[in-house]
Amino acid sequence: MTATDRPSAGSDDTAGPARGDTVAGVVRQWQAVHPGLDTGPMEIIGRINRCAALLQQAEDAPLRRIGLSRPEFDLLGALRRTGHELTPGELARETFSSGAAVTKRLKQLSGRGLVERRGDTRDRRVTHVRLTEAGRAMVDGILPEQLAYETAALSGLGTPERGELAGLLGELLVQLEGRLGVPRV
Repeated sequence: MTATDRPSAGSDDTAGPARGDTVAGVVRQWQAVHPGLDTGPMEIIGRINRCAALLQQAEDAPLRRIGLSRPEFDLLGALRRTGHELTPGELARETFSSGAAVTKRLKQLSGRGLVERRGDTRDRRVTHVRLTEAGRAMVDGILPEQLAYETAALSGLGTPERGELAGLLGELLVQLEGRLGVPRV
């Protein structure tokens, strides 16, 4: 099914599996209270938010098993995928986190021996963070399992649908990042 074959987001067409989801019920309630209201944006953003909430609850089982939260894994992953030391500020930008949250997570990860912090030789206010060997081994060991878990979460979609969804979400993200002034990495 192509984008032109789909009913518009605010249409009354109840065909398709998505029409029985939680957001569809919310939309029907709003349309009963406000007939004619364009609920198209709610149908998209509501579903994105609901999917994100459900994924956050479920997707991190492999991470929880090894005692990591998703935000901690994101910090370790940023250090691993960039391949070099980063400052806490750079880590905050890479992981879309606040500086205070990064500082708290780094303290926990450092206490577990997964990251090391060192001061800058030229500016004592600057700290550099790098993965330890244990941190690198943890990321490299859990990443395939985490990706397999995420693949299973998406298993209800075929490869073409996953590609189409990724493309559409990518387009939306570029628009939102540009419109909301969020720096692009």
